[in-house]
Amino acid sequence: MKMSHTNPKSIDVVYEDNHIIAINKKSGILAQGDKTNDKSLIEITKHFLKKKYNKPGNVFVGLPHRIDRPVSGLIVLSKTSKSLTRMSELFREKKIEKIYWVIVKNKLEKKSGKLIHFLKKNKKQNKSYVSEKEKKDYLRSELHYGFLKNLKNYYLYEIKLITGRHHQIRTQLAYIKSPIKGDIKYGAKRTNKYGGICLHSRKISFVHPIKKEIISLQAPLPKKDLWVHCK
Repeated sequence: MKMSHTNPKSIDVVYEDNHIIAINKKSGILAQGDKTNDKSLIEITKHFLKKKYNKPGNVFVGLPHRIDRPVSGLIVLSKTSKSLTRMSELFREKKIEKIYWVIVKNKLEKKSGKLIHFLKKNKKQNKSYVSEKEKKDYLRSELHYGFLKNLKNYYLYEIKLITGRHHQIRTQLAYIKSPIKGDIKYGAKRTNKYGGICLHSRKISFVHPIKKEIISLQAPLPKKDLWVHCK
């Protein structure tokens, strides 16, 4: 899918200290480099920190988690190897609360509830597939959802991820016939004009890996598409 061009200099910092930096990522930006050789968020952040602090030599930026290229919103990066090790552990042990906002085409049956499926990633296709029952190589995938708002022919929901599987929210919502707006990979009929999908990493809460205090962050919504009606 072709993504909109993004100015690498425009970086939206939600939180920063000596150990971590949280960015409100724009849709279309890679979290880390891949075979496309497009500029990644890691490279953009390194450049930003190098310039901001006038640092000579290399700047360390680690990626303890990621969000998909067409997804916007909060992503936490580490500024030290110690922070990276501890943040990665928090994500691995599911000690971080992740909340997403999503705009879908079809209303879900209940106002709130949970979805449990088993997902398997196909690396060649970069896509995940669903089973309703436990099967070999399929991983249990759970999320909680709650209705937020009616939009023009679409609906806004809040998603709390319990597990963090490949394309989990996208796959599970598509499977119950409520694909995300713009996500043609998982059943949407058309793309969004700007190239991303209407899935936004809205909130992240965790105990700071070094300071040991509770950090709760929220990313502003994109200023385009139906997001402007979601305030």
